[in-house]
Amino acid sequence: MKLNIKNTFTAQLPADPITDNSRRQVTKACYSFVTPKKTAKPELVHVSPEMLDTLGLSENDAKTKPFLNVFTGNTVLEGTTPYAMCYGGHQFGHWAGQLGDGRAINLFEVEHNNKNWKLQLKGAGETPYSRTADGLAVLRSSVREYLCSEAMYHLGVPTTRALSLALSGDQVLRDVMYNGNPDYEKGAIVSRISPSFLRFGSFEILASRQDAETLKTLVDYTINTHFTHLGSPSKQTYVQFFNDVALRSLDMVIHWQRVGFVHGVMNTDNLSILGLTIDYGPYGWLEGYESGWTPNTTDNQNKRYQYGSQPDIVLWNLYQLANALYPLIEEAEGLEAVLANYAEQKDIQYLQMMRSKIGLSSEEQLDANLIQELEDCLELTETDMTIFFRNLSDFDGANPTNGLQVIRESFYDIKAVTEAIKDRWNLWFDSYADRLERDPISAKAKKENMNTVNPKYVLRNYMAQLAIDDANKGDYKLIDDLFNLLKQPYAEQPKYEKWFAKRPEWARHKVGCSMLSCSS
Repeated sequence: MKLNIKNTFTAQLPADPITDNSRRQVTKACYSFVTPKKTAKPELVHVSPEMLDTLGLSENDAKTKPFLNVFTGNTVLEGTTPYAMCYGGHQFGHWAGQLGDGRAINLFEVEHNNKNWKLQLKGAGETPYSRTADGLAVLRSSVREYLCSEAMYHLGVPTTRALSLALSGDQVLRDVMYNGNPDYEKGAIVSRISPSFLRFGSFEILASRQDAETLKTLVDYTINTHFTHLGSPSKQTYVQFFNDVALRSLDMVIHWQRVGFVHGVMNTDNLSILGLTIDYGPYGWLEGYESGWTPNTTDNQNKRYQYGSQPDIVLWNLYQLANALYPLIEEAEGLEAVLANYAEQKDIQYLQMMRSKIGLSSEEQLDANLIQELEDCLELTETDMTIFFRNLSDFDGANPTNGLQVIRESFYDIKAVTEAIKDRWNLWFDSYADRLERDPISAKAKKENMNTVNPKYVLRNYMAQLAIDDANKGDYKLIDDLFNLLKQPYAEQPKYEKWFAKRPEWARHKVGCSMLSCSS
């Protein structure tokens, strides 16, 4: 197994001088050196062939003992120094102080085909940032992260990636729903891959401590490594950097809205500085379209991170990042202009995205009204988002009276579709048909376009839960099936047609299918 190892992060940024693995406040440093915990009986469950190739590895490499040991934390490669990153964050709107990599350990960097990748293990043991936790992960959450990060990539959503999923052979104690009923579960480790795991909170923690020197070092490193097109660091460059981060974050969250993804815990320590989806915890996909839905039990009362609020939450988080960068710039005007531009662009880009979902290739002033009425109709009764938009591509504007028939399959309870609801839908289909008449593209082109932005298959929570249930019994076939299905989410894939279906009734209130905790 040959890897082109690099260590730019540790070489260019200040390390925590204390090397013992004790819980502590880490100051004037961006990371702490830490060794992964050796596991009882590591076993590889699944490996991504695509990510092997990305790193310059082969499928034969993945079958070797060295691969297994390195990517479960049992062997530290010569010349590498694993570390955990220091960062803070606003959690549910409140400053939480130092957080850091509590159950993630960065192994090393790999350079291949002129791209640099940081490799990280999630669930490889405690770090100085683990607080009262054990730094481990369970099979349940690891299956979800492994499948989802790869599924999101193939949906066209900016995301961190996953290389492998492995069992540790250890038992891990978890209270799944935080209700006083802890139980032992199978331990697992995911190897995650990204150009960077830096978060908004990586910068916030330094600003909160008035450590301008380390903050400048980190910002300059980030620009010189990941935003080289901006040129040499300066006050003006810092504003341009912030603008880039804002636009990348906007692109990411608009993609979330497009596919119906809800992150569930959009704290500032869970937002990537590169605008990548990071930290797959209590996420979910909309089953019934509901702008107020969140999959996170911790957020169930206030619904801060509900589906419809996600673009606004990114803006709130950007305000916190702006405050963190301000000490380097000492002038608010440029930062405020970036925030104002984001606020304007999020509505423009959301509208453009929704136009694409209903097959419009041109723009009209009243499109916003048409889309608002559609969203209102979708909430009249439980209507499956994925099935609705996929089937809508079959709507023929020349025959608006068949609209309800086209979308019938997306209703969870057809008996709940009252005459009043039917009337409302029929009015919308009339308006939609009129609008399609004025659009310049053909019905065939409309359908093709819609089917490239409206996925047929997404990783519904019940699908992941079925794979988890099988994996807990030692059967990993469904993990592989879903992994392969989700590589082509926009393709018809007749052999997987059974997954183009509404959430089954048994999953409506089942733990892991409807609501999840932050330990998920």
